[in-house]
Amino acid sequence: MKIYTKTGDEGQTSLLGGARVPKFDVRIDAYGTVDELNSYIGMLRDQEVNWMRADVLKEIQDRLFTIGADLATDPAKPNVKKPDLLGSDIEMLEKQIDEMEKPLTPLTSFILPGGHPSISFGHIARTVCRRCERIVTELAAMEEVSELVIQYLNRLSDYLFVLCRKMAQELNVNEVIWNPRNK
Repeated sequence: MKIYTKTGDEGQTSLLGGARVPKFDVRIDAYGTVDELNSYIGMLRDQEVNWMRADVLKEIQDRLFTIGADLATDPAKPNVKKPDLLGSDIEMLEKQIDEMEKPLTPLTSFILPGGHPSISFGHIARTVCRRCERIVTELAAMEEVSELVIQYLNRLSDYLFVLCRKMAQELNVNEVIWNPRNK
């Protein structure tokens, strides 16, 4: 199988199920942003500080592929075979968030992204996740999108925020607190 097919050379691509759509279609933007997010999760998984979370981060990457397949499916073809996203996938994120939060000090201020490259990668992943969520909810306003997809992305951005806080703790890095300028 060749990597190039030339079928997209004129700005169109195929959804699972066969429909052809422009590459600027919101659906393509949605699953393309999921793919971008998946790449950043891979970068996070590769950070030494996350070696003990590598399996969880890989599971998140697997779920993002599931979400990508869901979003890449022609809504007019609901019987296309694809993997399922489950409520237990969201529960797994919630459990991970709860475990990471236990030893963290409660938040009293907003935190600025940064302090260490690994933490910065986490915040980039978090903001890409939020962008992905915005695009998917835009798509959901026009077409059918699984509620679980939206819920998973929302919970994932929470997970990534707490992961950044946890990495700061493990790396002995002070969180960068936002101190707004007073007029």
